[in-house]
Amino acid sequence: MARRLFFVDEVRRGEAELHGEEAKHLTRVLRVEAGQRYEISDNNSLYMAEVAQARKDLVIFRTLEKLPWPDQGPAVHLLPALFKFDHFEWMLEKATELGATHVTPVIAERSEHGLDRAAQKRIERWRRIVLESCQQSRRPLLPTVDLPVRLPEALKLEADQRLFLDEVAGGGPMSPHAGSTLILLGPEGGWADHERETILAAQWTRISLGPRILRAETAALAALAKLL
Repeated sequence: MARRLFFVDEVRRGEAELHGEEAKHLTRVLRVEAGQRYEISDNNSLYMAEVAQARKDLVIFRTLEKLPWPDQGPAVHLLPALFKFDHFEWMLEKATELGATHVTPVIAERSEHGLDRAAQKRIERWRRIVLESCQQSRRPLLPTVDLPVRLPEALKLEADQRLFLDEVAGGGPMSPHAGSTLILLGPEGGWADHERETILAAQWTRISLGPRILRAETAALAALAKLL
């Protein structure tokens, strides 16, 4: 049976602490005891560790050995235009499993009214979803999730390749790439014409995923699957 993975803020002098809800899950649900072993990650290194102390909302780990860091593949920064939160959060979970390294929501003209303001209250929930997805998939690198940005700000980001998914004909195919990648995808209603012109003027490469019109969350995962 595979060992559970937990994330800690830091490892110092061979010890690490887990606080709050994660610690309560270990002590109350898993009934953790001193001497039990788990994998822990500080988002830079992976360790085999054993529980040194466990009480209500605090678990202290003692590291036993440093483990090989798994290949994480190329860095992929996903820039999805905001869409309905139930679909958006499902996409976050699956994008984490597939290997996205960074997620920055984008405020598009056709994003549903009010989602940008509501997102301010959802950010911690989104980061929690990503954390739980990493633990479930045993992925030791925790992706970054940002607050939403407007399209002009998103277009200034740099990477080895900058791709935007477009349902309009004329986009090239997507294929694996060894370097860093930005993937920009539109909202449920698609890009407005002036947004599309702005994106192309900023020298992003138009990409098509085929002849069918995909839901926003489906397009995000299909793109990640082709890259990673």
